[in-house]
Amino acid sequence: MIYIKDNYYHIYNRAIDNLLLFYQNKNYDYFKSLMEKNAKKYQVSIIAYCLIPNHYHLFVRQNSDVPVSRFVQTLTNVFVQAINQQIKRKGTLFEGRAKAKHIDNDAYFLHICRYIHLNPIKHNLVTNLKDWKYSNYENCIDGKNSDSDFIKRIFGTCSMYREFVEEYKSTIEDTKILNDYVLE
Repeated sequence: MIYIKDNYYHIYNRAIDNLLLFYQNKNYDYFKSLMEKNAKKYQVSIIAYCLIPNHYHLFVRQNSDVPVSRFVQTLTNVFVQAINQQIKRKGTLFEGRAKAKHIDNDAYFLHICRYIHLNPIKHNLVTNLKDWKYSNYENCIDGKNSDSDFIKRIFGTCSMYREFVEEYKSTIEDTKILNDYVLE
């Protein structure tokens, strides 16, 4: 894939063989800190993210000519080394390279944040999205996300985005819109 400055991407990957990526709360926290550190280093804006026990989703904007793939590679390589050391294993932890989908249509652009933020409910981890602390959903709806301007520009207000997410019902149309872009 060719990565282009000022473009948006959905980045995702999962663990091999149904292993976990995150064994303890501190693993989630470490991934988040690496993500923030490397986002600054590689000039990537993180619009939405969600970390699930065996996979992750990132919705990012590439702000420089440095490809998003460098951000992802550094993030995941350092994380895998730490997890391997923690659980005393060797080798890869992910199912190959991270998948990246260029945001190439308005429908995907509109729905990807919601899809990412609804992952904890989809995977029966919580019933209230505010209870999942390994995503930036709460920051997005409270306007505390550093990239909440994106949410406001697309949805008008953070509360309108919250309504958009919470009123979501899985429909055939929404599934078709995102079908080519999701990790299943």
